[in-house]
Amino acid sequence: MRHGNSGRKLHRTASHRKALFKNMAAALIKHEQIVTTLPKAKELRPVVEKIITLAKRGDLHARRLVMSRLNDDAMTRKLFDVLAERYKERQGGYTRVLKAGFRYGDAAAMAVIELVDRDESARGQDSGPVASAEETEYGTAMPAAI
Repeated sequence: MRHGNSGRKLHRTASHRKALFKNMAAALIKHEQIVTTLPKAKELRPVVEKIITLAKRGDLHARRLVMSRLNDDAMTRKLFDVLAERYKERQGGYTRVLKAGFRYGDAAAMAVIELVDRDESARGQDSGPVASAEETEYGTAMPAAI
């Protein structure tokens, strides 16, 4: 019997699920909108909601708890400086999940999970490969505008 066992397993081990949600939560905080499968988005929602609620507390203990859940110093700073101020009057409900059709390859249900009242300029921020200074100096990197 599954009494008290809530949440989807997503065909992963517990450690894999934990790492998956750490990475997805950091990506959602960074870009404020990500596209993933519907079950992953629905499972990510309470993880991110609890992290934002911790950030609203603003004390050192909350900062250390958030850092342990994200392992990303820049996203922790963004949470406490930007998002905590944005959502200080809101009593929960910081994310929304929108259905986005089906994936071409395997017909998996896709969804967009985004922060409510998100910043449009954060979308796609610093995503993709970044050319190092050495590559641009010697001319081996691809040009920025192709």
